[in-house]
Amino acid sequence: MLDNGLKSALVVIDAQVGPLWGTYQMEQTIAVMQQMIQKAESRNIPIFYVQHEEPEGGFLTRGSQFWQFFQGISPGSEDTIIHKQASDSFYETPLKESLEQKGIQHLVIVGARTEFCVDTTCRSALSHGFHVTLVEDGHTTVDSSLPAESIIKHHNLNLNAIQTPHASIQVLPSELANFENESL
Repeated sequence: MLDNGLKSALVVIDAQVGPLWGTYQMEQTIAVMQQMIQKAESRNIPIFYVQHEEPEGGFLTRGSQFWQFFQGISPGSEDTIIHKQASDSFYETPLKESLEQKGIQHLVIVGARTEFCVDTTCRSALSHGFHVTLVEDGHTTVDSSLPAESIIKHHNLNLNAIQTPHASIQVLPSELANFENESL
């Protein structure tokens, strides 16, 4: 675990009805997301909710039942909601600027669709200079050409090995995932 005094934020990616429906260990993953949200709230850590949406007529059209946040996950008035239309939560969104305005340097990430939005956002965050902690048991996906469990394990293993000269991605289970700027 890093212990370098970086200011952290929790980033919750696509915790919506559509992206979470039918995912591997959905209930357990949602419980971990809720635990991380509660941990952040109790420590006054900023929370950024990234919400995927599609153009009118799409599965995740703004306002549709599938676009809504999953039951039990609801942003507070002090939280920031970022709407995106690509797997990369930074692509054509105000996420980077919003994080920088709050002096955030480290992201703790949970979310849905491991191989798409979670992976892409982790890598993009690193490219934008942010340190990343991916919560090992806090992201999920569905079976595709590979079983979801294999996809998740593969990404946990590979993302944990990625770094730049100035930042890195670490993958930690929820019980070890902390916010760098919290008092330990």
